[in-house]
Amino acid sequence: MSEKKIQIDYELYADISELSAADAELLAEARKVTSQAYAPYSHFRVGAAARTEKGIVHGTNQENASYPVGICAERTLLSTASSIFPGLAIDVMAVSYHNENGDSSTPVSPCGMCRQALLEYEGRGGKPMRMILSGQTGEVIVVKSVSDLLPFAFSEKQLK
Repeated sequence: MSEKKIQIDYELYADISELSAADAELLAEARKVTSQAYAPYSHFRVGAAARTEKGIVHGTNQENASYPVGICAERTLLSTASSIFPGLAIDVMAVSYHNENGDSSTPVSPCGMCRQALLEYEGRGGKPMRMILSGQTGEVIVVKSVSDLLPFAFSEKQLK
């Protein structure tokens, strides 16, 4: 037996003011679109904004009374981007949230299903997709690649 270790590197910023102008703009877009989320059950509104060569794409979570039918902001964005700009890579995605029932100041992280979908999209784009993760205020986490969020991922490689 051998013991291995997994480590991810990420950048931690005190707040949005420490980001580059382009990243701050994208995070501000994600924060803004949380108001467009349909979240009548959880009251947890999530917004995502992604930059491509052709512009910014948005997505929000869309809940459903039959909970499994709802879709997260990240996957809404990926479906929209793939439909509008087929085959175009996403350079960077920002994700934020507004919790109507509590605090919205700690960074949010994609759920497992979204991580899998993001990884697939990153692979299709052929280059790393940076992720900017934050709440409405407070610290900001920047990850250089979606693959850092999902070690031991299942991918097309296993299907070949």
